[in-house]
Amino acid sequence: MLHPVGDLPAGVYWRRRALVLGAVLSVVGGGSWLATSATAAPGEGTTATASATGTTSGVPSLEQVVPSLAAVAVPSTTPAPDPAPTAAPEPPAEPVVETAPAGPVYTPGQACTDDMIAVDVVPEAPQATAASKPTFTLVVTNTSPVPCTRSLDAGLREVVLLDAAGTRVWGSNDCFPEVSSDPRTLGVGEAVSVPIQWGGLTSTPGCTTPRTAPAPGSYTLQGRLDTKVGTPAAFAVG
Repeated sequence: MLHPVGDLPAGVYWRRRALVLGAVLSVVGGGSWLATSATAAPGEGTTATASATGTTSGVPSLEQVVPSLAAVAVPSTTPAPDPAPTAAPEPPAEPVVETAPAGPVYTPGQACTDDMIAVDVVPEAPQATAASKPTFTLVVTNTSPVPCTRSLDAGLREVVLLDAAGTRVWGSNDCFPEVSSDPRTLGVGEAVSVPIQWGGLTSTPGCTTPRTAPAPGSYTLQGRLDTKVGTPAAFAVG
């Protein structure tokens, strides 16, 4: 054993033996350490392990102590919006009262305007011969709701005769105009009648044309008081 035998040099055999011896010693040392660790107290192993890893088993981790910020409900600092104001109920619509259109305003005692009077001609008969010299009645009536005044001067009153074509045939003021002053106060609905006779002949204003008897036929009578012209009335000459 101490004197190796072989073809190789003796140093080679000694080195081999040294390596084998070192391996045997390593195996024996490792087995002893494992046996010692197995028989040691459980707490010591845990403490050593914890010391090797840099943590203590009895102390909770940071994640367990401090909760995640995402899991913590942070109260909002934004104020809640005010509730929308409730609209006050609209008042009920007032009923629409229709008013009559305003008409003319009359004052008692004022002058009778043309719209306050009516002028009509009433013949004695609806038909007469020219030679009979018929009489026509000029009627002026206050149709307003108040008394009023109007001049009924003879120069302002007139009755005219028109043929079927509307041509003037005769006028009561053409040849014998009259002049008078006749202011009247007409009560409400009061009518003033003025008789006017026709001589039976034609005439023109100013009586400048020959006067003749009109031919028989249908004619129209129309009265006038100054600027107020009355309603035509039918008349026939036989």
